[in-house]
Amino acid sequence: MLTFEDKKALAVKGEDCFILAECFFDRAFPRPSYLFNQRGRSAGSAHLQKNLIKFNPILYMQNKAIFIEHVVAHEIAHLITYQLYGRVRPHGKEWQHIMTQVFKLPANTTHQLDISDVQGQLFPYRCLCTEHQLTIRRHNNIKKGTSYLCRKCKSPLTPSNN
Repeated sequence: MLTFEDKKALAVKGEDCFILAECFFDRAFPRPSYLFNQRGRSAGSAHLQKNLIKFNPILYMQNKAIFIEHVVAHEIAHLITYQLYGRVRPHGKEWQHIMTQVFKLPANTTHQLDISDVQGQLFPYRCLCTEHQLTIRRHNNIKKGTSYLCRKCKSPLTPSNN
């Protein structure tokens, strides 16, 4: 789905991020492998122990500039944080420091991309106060016996009778 040029653009931005980090911290960092098979609503994910970054090709094709500017740095920051500090909170102060001080970007923990093309089917559930839309994973978990409570009214979610 992605062209060679698309993959190269993501890798080049990743290399730029590593060079910034190496200059800032005065040490070398191992380069990750890149995969372009991230699925679902996530723009990307960093697999820390594997030194691997996955990008969502559908969201990339629809948001190339945002990916190059923010998503690549976001995922690289996770790897650098892990290599510097080990296991810490995913978007904790160490990661935020790398985003703001090294990459000079806002430390946004989530993206605001349109996910309508990658959003799976949603299932309507009710509590005492409102209606909720659950993912297929939660819907299937409920069918297997898991129960979920509304965060506001604390009542159990039940299938809507729409």
